[in-house]
Amino acid sequence: MKKILYTLTCTAVLASTVMADFSRVEMGVGAWTQTPKGNATYTDGGANGLYTSSENKETSPYVWMLIKHPVPVLPNIRLEYVSLEDKGVASGEFKDFDIGAASTTLSYDMKQYDIIPYYNILDNTAWITLDLGLDIKIIDASYTAVPATGFAGYRDSVIFPVPLLYARARVQIPSTDLGLEADIKYITTGDSTVYDARAKVDYTLKFVPVIQPALEVGYRVQKIDIDEDSIDAKLDIDFSGVYAGLMVRF
Repeated sequence: MKKILYTLTCTAVLASTVMADFSRVEMGVGAWTQTPKGNATYTDGGANGLYTSSENKETSPYVWMLIKHPVPVLPNIRLEYVSLEDKGVASGEFKDFDIGAASTTLSYDMKQYDIIPYYNILDNTAWITLDLGLDIKIIDASYTAVPATGFAGYRDSVIFPVPLLYARARVQIPSTDLGLEADIKYITTGDSTVYDARAKVDYTLKFVPVIQPALEVGYRVQKIDIDEDSIDAKLDIDFSGVYAGLMVRF
């Protein structure tokens, strides 16, 4: 998390010194309080493993940054990071380990890196901003099974990309420093659907002329529903809850 903050800060400082090339830089950091819900199953031959979330509330850090430039043919870029955690109960047989009948605690950490090239369709036109683009969500997931009795335990990790369509809309309320914003990343194919949606309100503090700080508060919902015949593991889990953070605009 510290390395990510350091990298984004250095990039923002560099960008602010070459404003002839960039028209706007924004970045934010905060916390997302959400309750994971759902389950995962694994079936392959005689194997029949099941994981069920304990639905405990979690608070996860997030960081984001966008760079908008004045070259029309080139997409702008938005970068995001969030780290999600969940813990639940697993039983049965999975790909590389057999828990058996006894219930076992399984926890996982899912780091998400979003790389979003987008085009600015409207740029504060009649106080409205509209962005359209493509999100490459890279998921770095690691999980650990801790036995109650008998089972020796297991730990593994996997990294995989998920392409999603991206849309963002923003309304700046006239004669105020308030903004309303919503964005969504979405894809559906076959029986699988993945989406990540947010809605927020932010308030800009304009007492600093060059770097404008702001506060943001919103609600975020993320769902990962993977159900493909070619994949032995099925996943249906979602995260939803409020988030709040600090922003700066250069």
